Amino acid sequence: MKIVVAYSGGLDTSIILTWLKEKYNAEIIAFCADIGQEEELDGLEEKALKTGASKAYIDDLTEEFARDFIYPMIRANALYENQYFLGTSIARPLIAKRQADIARIEGADAIAHGATGKGNDQVRFELTFAALAPHVQIIAPWRTWEFKGRSDLIAYAEKHGIPVPVTAAKPYSMDRNLLHISFESGILEDPWVEPPADMFKLSVSPEAAPDEPEYVELEFEAGDCVAVNGERLSPANVLRKLNKLGGKHGVGRVDLVENRFVGMKSRGVYETPGGTILHFAHRQVETLTLDREVMHLRDSLIPKYSELIYNGFWFAPEREFLQAAIEESQKNVTGTVRLKLYKGNIITAGRKSPVSLYNPHVATMEADAGAYNQGDATGFIRLNALRLRTRAAVMAEVEKKS
Repeated sequence: MKIVVAYSGGLDTSIILTWLKEKYNAEIIAFCADIGQEEELDGLEEKALKTGASKAYIDDLTEEFARDFIYPMIRANALYENQYFLGTSIARPLIAKRQADIARIEGADAIAHGATGKGNDQVRFELTFAALAPHVQIIAPWRTWEFKGRSDLIAYAEKHGIPVPVTAAKPYSMDRNLLHISFESGILEDPWVEPPADMFKLSVSPEAAPDEPEYVELEFEAGDCVAVNGERLSPANVLRKLNKLGGKHGVGRVDLVENRFVGMKSRGVYETPGGTILHFAHRQVETLTLDREVMHLRDSLIPKYSELIYNGFWFAPEREFLQAAIEESQKNVTGTVRLKLYKGNIITAGRKSPVSLYNPHVATMEADAGAYNQGDATGFIRLNALRLRTRAAVMAEVEKKS
């Protein structure tokens, strides 16, 4: 038997390589998607081979991740429950897609992942497998093995000499990619407890950020950021640059209790410095360039679109349907935004666009040279007030009779 395992080198997947080899007497192929973990990938291939894998794929998918997953999501202004930038959620369909490809290349019998039976990731992985590799066997160790929790895994790792980045003294879980880093479990399971200051990796605290603000200019074309401070960059490099700028100024920390798809609430802490800047800047260009009704209609779709990503339906027809509408809305979202970064804050300092719908000659509070006839507002208001006057008259009659 041959099994392709989604491998990160974290606690769960480090155990899984050894456990699967023992349990199934199988050949194990480890696969890790390089989607911006940076130093976390150091020594990963060697570790995989030492702990049970016969082969290890470490594929650089950072540009694909930024271009085909993060950027379409930014164009949609996606935000789950008005707080979460979906950094983990959007990574899973790409990882699962490539894992399914490797399973075909290797002629594997099964695919395995390290997602827990309580979390969202198991759904995201397996819905992607259903869409792209519907006949593959799926092994989800967390739903079948003898371990009851993370302390059991730590004990197993110690017994088998498996190096893991988690200890009983520091038991929270981390997941990093180009868009964000997430922290959960352990001490963070108490939503009253403030995250320890030394936990954060991508950003300084707002209190420790520079005392002087920094300005940054982002250029957008058809909804995508294509340049930062006049330098044209690929999508992945835009995020890398903005991560450094945002992290330097304490931008992008989020601490929330969210509603998981499986039904429970969970507490997560996230750092999304570059994504937070990108999301904010994109909205500023839209304020100039999107028609009012298009903007309001698109905004009404944000909760559903975000929910589809969070729940794992990236490769589903309803997400593709919504994406097509969003792409249509973004054709003229072109312009430049100037932002001021200061102690955790993003402040708009200017925006401009060659296709701006903002007309100062109409909006001015001074004489507008006939661009707008203020007298027209009388009939506009009268027509919109008709139903209110009608209702008021009916209610007055009801009161007279009571």
